[in-house]
Amino acid sequence: MRTTLMTLNTSKIPFKVTMKQSKNKANPLLPPLPLYRAILRAHRRLPYDQRSLGDMYVKAEFRAHKNIDDPFQIVGFLSSWQKYLEMVLQNTEQDWKKYHLEDDMLEKMSDDQIIQLHELMQGTRYLYENEGNVEGENGEPVTNDSK
Repeated sequence: MRTTLMTLNTSKIPFKVTMKQSKNKANPLLPPLPLYRAILRAHRRLPYDQRSLGDMYVKAEFRAHKNIDDPFQIVGFLSSWQKYLEMVLQNTEQDWKKYHLEDDMLEKMSDDQIIQLHELMQGTRYLYENEGNVEGENGEPVTNDSK
């Protein structure tokens, strides 16, 4: 029989093991699929433009990292997205303005990551400069009302 917390509690050990005692203080990493789903659910709280941009970005990132075998990259990827999820869940729309990319974080990025960040910046800047004047795939204007 495998030793579990329940069997430890019923055995003749002079102390009881509770879930609080065995719980790690750091949040355990969520597996990729539940994390992906939780992020998409958290995006429902965002305004439509931010939600659609966020959903597209998350889907592209998870697809791009789908076949990674390096455990360090996997842990780094999942932990970064889990931090993002916590930020989305804790912040309101106005709270996002207080976040800035720190210089040391930028220095740690690879060239590909910097290019990707620049493309994201250009895409969001374009959306906000042309708010209400963005064209869809068929050339028709897309506004915030069309979902």
